[in-house]
Amino acid sequence: MQATLPVILTTTLYFLALINPVSKVSVLAVLSSESERHDFAHLTTKSSLVAAGILLLSMVFGELVLRRVFHVELYSLRLAGGTVLCWVGFNALRKGVFFEHDTQARYQDFALVPLACPMIAGPATIAAAIATNAQEGLAGPAAALLLALALNHLIMRLSRFIGLALGRFNLLGALVRLTGLAVMTIGTQMVLDGIEAWQAHLP
Repeated sequence: MQATLPVILTTTLYFLALINPVSKVSVLAVLSSESERHDFAHLTTKSSLVAAGILLLSMVFGELVLRRVFHVELYSLRLAGGTVLCWVGFNALRKGVFFEHDTQARYQDFALVPLACPMIAGPATIAAAIATNAQEGLAGPAAALLLALALNHLIMRLSRFIGLALGRFNLLGALVRLTGLAVMTIGTQMVLDGIEAWQAHLP
């Protein structure tokens, strides 16, 4: 498929929905100690770069590794990724949070786990990266993925201000729940797409 601008923008929005910047705002907005404020830019940049590396490597080599090494078809990956996404969305809808931050965890490690993976480069996003490359080629999906990651990075850098603005009107919890419903819906669609692809492979 030719990578036209409308296709790239649509794919960017799809990746951005899977990356789910709202979940990052709800977590990063509570990091408020002096050391955390000092390292905030480093934290967000490191997590974005690591997640970009994971997702781009998955996009380029994921299908080859799945089929040649693990003998797994793409529809199985869609089913698994969609199921995980449904569970994440359901928890957010029920609890009003996407991730409960462990206050005992080292702040320096937070950029890698869980922020880079699985909060940015999660199972559903990895599955989507592999699937879009298989369906549309590399150039368009890769450009869309990088654009989505850049937008997510910008939102993470502004998460303190966004969190304060939403918190003033008690809107953050409601936004998390609404986003959780959207995430759960996308996960359901991924599951249905995986089932449809599996049925197409049946004799």
